[in-house]
This record gives sequence, structure tokens and C-alpha cells, in this order.
Amino acid sequence: MEQLKGKIAVITGASRLSGIGAAICRELAESGYHIFFTYWTEYDKKMPWSIELDEPMILKEELLKKGIKVSCMELDLTQHDAPEQLLNNVSEQLGNPDILINNAAYSTNNDYSTVNAEELDKHYMVNVRATTLVSSRFAQRFDKKSGGRIINITSGQFQGPMPGELAYATTKGAVDALTITLSAELAPLGITVNAINPGPTDTGWMTEDIKNELKPMFPLGRIGEPRDVAKTIKFLVSDEADWITGQIIHSEGGFKR
Repeated sequence: MEQLKGKIAVITGASRLSGIGAAICRELAESGYHIFFTYWTEYDKKMPWSIELDEPMILKEELLKKGIKVSCMELDLTQHDAPEQLLNNVSEQLGNPDILINNAAYSTNNDYSTVNAEELDKHYMVNVRATTLVSSRFAQRFDKKSGGRIINITSGQFQGPMPGELAYATTKGAVDALTITLSAELAPLGITVNAINPGPTDTGWMTEDIKNELKPMFPLGRIGEPRDVAKTIKFLVSDEADWITGQIIHSEGGFKR
């Protein structure tokens, strides 16, 4: 896809080498995009999968070997000035971006009996507020006539219930609503806005018991992998997808709940 070369893509939430964010970075780098990614190790260190602190720098070096420009920053998306920090750094280091992938997410397990204001606020600040404001600031700075892309990562909460993930499902549902309305607002600017639900994806959090439980629900006979969603994104950011906007795409291998 020669038309992709030279464009700048921003990917949030690419801390872990085995994660979806890193897979997106790799896939777009292979197509010739210059890459700017964010990471937040404090979050990943507290999660069951944890993280080696040098993983973001290993990813950066890996991407640089593909002959593109790469930059990154550690960024706490719960901070009010995070959107401006991010886009100021992108513009200073690479130029005004063409593509925004809102991949960063906050997720902990909770249900009606355990959810509290603090946890709900953390989910909201990353999954809804940051996604909305980074998208808004991206659009305000977009200086091309066409070819802009915003892609949000959602979680299929309207495909069925997600017991035990009440705060996560609630805030990701808001991302679906954001996608549909923002796509109408930004269409005159030459920016398409879509969301992708990758379904259950093995990014290192799945135990063997979880894999065995989920695998029969995939008619294609395997668990979803990070590169699956990355390949879908590669299509959506291409010129071939310039007529697709305002869509929630369920790229989850036919997963049956």
C-alpha cells in the first residue's frame, strides 16, 4: 500500500510487546507509517499480566528497524492535560498526525456488588474522557483535506452481557456512542471515525483454562490474536476504506457468546 507511506499514526496504550497496541504499531510500520505510541507502565505493573519496564523501548527499537520514524512517550491519560501533551509531542517530533488509534484502556473486574465511585471514575477517565478529548484535539489540528482516520477499540458489549466487568462494559459502551456521533461531526473535515471490537484476544492474560473455555466459541477453531485486530485496522486506515465511517466492526472470528 504505497499510499500509506509517510503518514503519521498515533497509537495509545502500547506498553506490552504482546499487546494489541504493539501489534498495531508493527502492522502499520510494515506499511510505511511513521509511528508515535504512548505507554503507561504504572497501570500494567498493577495488572495480573505485569510488564517488563524495558518493553516500550524494545518495541521502539524494533519499529525503527523497519526504516520509519518512531517516537513515544509515557503518558497518564487520566491527567486533564494529557491530550495536549500527546499531540504537542507528536507535532514537535514527527509532524501533525493523519491517524489516531485510541487503543489505551482501563479495565478491572467488578460487578454491581463491588463497583465503587473510584473505580468507575478511573474507567471513565481513560476509556471515555481521554478517548473523546484526544479525538477532539486530533480533529482540531487536522490540516489535510482528506485521509484522516480515528479508530477506537471497543469490546462488543452490545453483542451480549459482560458479567463481572460492569464499569468496563459501561464505559466501552460510551465509546460506541461516541464513534457514531463523532463520525458525523468530522466527516466534513475528511476524517472517518470507526470502532473495532476484537473479541477475546490472547495478549498474555489468558490462562490455559480460559483458553480451553473460549476456544469452542470460535468457529474458526482458534483464539483471537493481537495481529487479527491490527490487520483490520490496517485496512480501515487505508484509502480503500475511505467510504467506511460511523461503524462498529466486530472483527472477532465469529465468536459466539
